[in-house]
Amino acid sequence: MPDFLTNYAQTQPNKLAVIDDRPNGKTRTLNWQQLNEEANRLVNVLTDIGVTEPGEKVVWCGQNSVGVVVMTNAARKLGITSVPLNYRLSDDESAYVTDHCDATVVYVDAENAATFERIRDRIPKVKKILVYDGDAPESMLSCDELMAAASPLEPAVIASREPGATMIYTSGTTGKPKGALRTSRTSPEQGLALAQLLGNSPNDIYLTTGPLYHSGPGGFMVTALAYGQTIITQRKFDPQDWLRLVDKYKASTTFSAPTPIRMICNLPPEIKKNYNVSSMRCMVANAAPWSMTLKKMYLDYFPAISLYEIYGSTELGVNCVLLPEDQLRKPGSCGKPSPLVEIKLFDDDSNEVTGFGPQQTGELYVKSPSVFADYYKQHDKYVADQKHGYQTVGDIAYRDEDGYLYIWDRKKDMIISAGMNIYPAEIEGVLENHQEIYEAAVFGIPSEEWGESVHAVIVRRPGSTLTEADVDVYARVHLASYKVPRSVTWSDELPKTGSGKILKRDLRAPYWAGRASQV
Repeated sequence: MPDFLTNYAQTQPNKLAVIDDRPNGKTRTLNWQQLNEEANRLVNVLTDIGVTEPGEKVVWCGQNSVGVVVMTNAARKLGITSVPLNYRLSDDESAYVTDHCDATVVYVDAENAATFERIRDRIPKVKKILVYDGDAPESMLSCDELMAAASPLEPAVIASREPGATMIYTSGTTGKPKGALRTSRTSPEQGLALAQLLGNSPNDIYLTTGPLYHSGPGGFMVTALAYGQTIITQRKFDPQDWLRLVDKYKASTTFSAPTPIRMICNLPPEIKKNYNVSSMRCMVANAAPWSMTLKKMYLDYFPAISLYEIYGSTELGVNCVLLPEDQLRKPGSCGKPSPLVEIKLFDDDSNEVTGFGPQQTGELYVKSPSVFADYYKQHDKYVADQKHGYQTVGDIAYRDEDGYLYIWDRKKDMIISAGMNIYPAEIEGVLENHQEIYEAAVFGIPSEEWGESVHAVIVRRPGSTLTEADVDVYARVHLASYKVPRSVTWSDELPKTGSGKILKRDLRAPYWAGRASQV
């Protein structure tokens, strides 16, 4: 079957597909015919430079823009694997992901090209680097020039080739990120059922809230495109500018972590009153739990029937939905299983937990067509997270008697801060490479602003005078900024089990005492 972009270019060629309206007054728009032509040009450029194998990996890196939308569509048409790279990563992290995924081509925004100049000798498998939206360094190719000369006609892609896959790297439990590979072998019926539950319509206008390298904002944007909606790409989140875009274009749907919405709701009333947000029909809340305080703030300003909350992950897709009518009625719940999703709770002995209430918790496992295919080159990690044909990301949950699910804790030590998944082992590995640090334990502590913030307990080596400021400077060299500990405490030793395992729950306990959940 023809790609959906090809179809829309024929059936609604003049309808706006993408709007990139920046605060500096620079605006770029593409209708569906133009978006299809741009995607075709990029497919032809990629083919011309040797990207011809099904599933071949191409890394893309850049803030939200038309260029990112074009690459998303081109990769699907060509049948290659698109690997989003977080532009906030350190050089070490960027080099690891690019090399580990076996990418042969990098497609990068001109603003981020310097990263790849610095790490070029550490990514030997990369044959070409394409730079878009600006000038290319001498060692790289100008994608803008190549696309201007490329054909806008439909590329001669093998008809039997499957649509392109995506591979998003998640922080690793053992210190290195894992590539969660998601192929096109998912159920269109499931996607359609979820979209119907959320009330999606071709007339909706989708506004990005957060970077498209994340699975949530990016995935919901692709869904909006598949429905033939108009999408607005806000390059970098700014709360007042976001309100400007909602008001100007009557945006009706978006996906957001709690932090951006908290920033919007905390704007002074004299600013908020200048913008009409009545067009917002479906706010999909996810990436981290929304507190009841934040939900009430949202409902005081936005339409009361617009707030949906989902529970999901990069690996498992969307698993639960909490509908608008349940937001205040079921505080703390992430909802009921979304369409075509089966959820079971298992205890540590692999027995199914069927009771109700917070005393009947179990690890949450999922079976659905949207579960990812594998961890790239780390199949053992994928298998280790399976049980009875179900897959987990390590969340501990319970049900109430009405069948609503509640996330209670995490079996793994993941931190979710401002919607970003962070694994302490990665940070601990970096800290313990410091010559004055003997040992470190990293975990999440409550934060009203971010949900959780990264905290480190550090044991100095004898004679060390290391300060918190020293730790901050060192960590920022080796880690993305959002992974850097926001607070540090010092200890003579870390509590451990008889076998030598750090008792991290004991360290966390004082910070979470008296709270309704432990995350």
